Amino acid sequence: MAEGSIERAASGIKRGVVWSLSGSHLLNDLVTTGVVPALSPLYMSTYHLNYTQTSLVVLCSYLTSSISQPLFGALTDKYPRAWLLPLGLFLSTLCLTLTGFAPNFACLLILISISGLGSGAFHPEASRGTQLASGNARGLAQAIFQVGGNSGQALGQLMMPLFLLAMGVHGLLWFFIAVACGLLLTGRIYPWYRDSLQSNSKRMREAEGDNQIGAVTLLVVIVILRSWCQIGIAVFLPFYYRQQFGMSYSLADSFTFIFLAAGAIGTFIGGMLADRMPKQRILLYSMLCSVPFALFLPFLHGALALIILIPFGFFILSSFAVTVVYCQYLLPRNVSLASGLTIGFGVGAGGIGATFFGALSDAVGLNVVFYILMFLPVLGSILSFFLPNDGRRRTAA
Repeated sequence: MAEGSIERAASGIKRGVVWSLSGSHLLNDLVTTGVVPALSPLYMSTYHLNYTQTSLVVLCSYLTSSISQPLFGALTDKYPRAWLLPLGLFLSTLCLTLTGFAPNFACLLILISISGLGSGAFHPEASRGTQLASGNARGLAQAIFQVGGNSGQALGQLMMPLFLLAMGVHGLLWFFIAVACGLLLTGRIYPWYRDSLQSNSKRMREAEGDNQIGAVTLLVVIVILRSWCQIGIAVFLPFYYRQQFGMSYSLADSFTFIFLAAGAIGTFIGGMLADRMPKQRILLYSMLCSVPFALFLPFLHGALALIILIPFGFFILSSFAVTVVYCQYLLPRNVSLASGLTIGFGVGAGGIGATFFGALSDAVGLNVVFYILMFLPVLGSILSFFLPNDGRRRTAA
């Protein structure tokens, strides 16, 4: 009987739309949250930057995206704009591609910032489109959508060892392929999304339930801690392994790819579980299970580090899709705002953390920063205990 109910829920998904949105998400995050941290060593050598300036590049990308996403989300909850979906993806991919031709550091920061704004416009609309296409399986649909983003982040780490180290920043010219693919995917689903917004506008305005502001605030804090840990590893793991163990940047980026790839698998499985068990519990278990692997990571390298990175990435990111659906449960009247807070502001705050930790690295050393990053899942686990259990409402229903 349980299997039958799951099949009925899954049958309500418009799979073509969800997978197209997932592919668009992959392209967006490939050239923003994926490539930008991976490009840090290349930007550093090209523009002769220190750790703080290098982290500032990541900050501009994540900060513009994180601030704009909840703003776009709140605005489009009242005034939906279907055209923001293709326009946002176009700006995020195009401007990142153009950084390969930036004449100086100031122009680089401007292009990175515009790319972040494009990502900020894309995410709330894409997440709402995923919900509209999800039927009764919101967790599964968000899992597919978020796996696209996480896969893009992971693949971004491979760009350096595959061709950017050999070709330099001008190798970003190849990302015009991502621009074209993004226009193709979003153009394909744009008519459906425009019509769906029109037909569902009244239902979205009259959604049942009250917004739980306190719980949302706590959830966003936990997402920020998770983001600091994730982005901190993506940015500083290559530097840390280079300094501590003499590992090449290309090999260290491959390790980061494995960490994020394991996280993509965890995101999918966690999203599937969100349709079957309380989302608060999934978030709590995700943080708790990641703690022992986080604490061991700074002391291991080589094959032992891989053994730690795989389960660490799996567990720490297994709540990624869950937190989006959970926030939409806590903010039933503001679905796009919920997406903007969890995918945008929460995750984008990782860029702010990366800048802070970059400055701290210059001041007290990279080792201290890496140890701090490893304790963030502990704090996230503690805070997760205080979130409301959505399983009670599920049981009552």
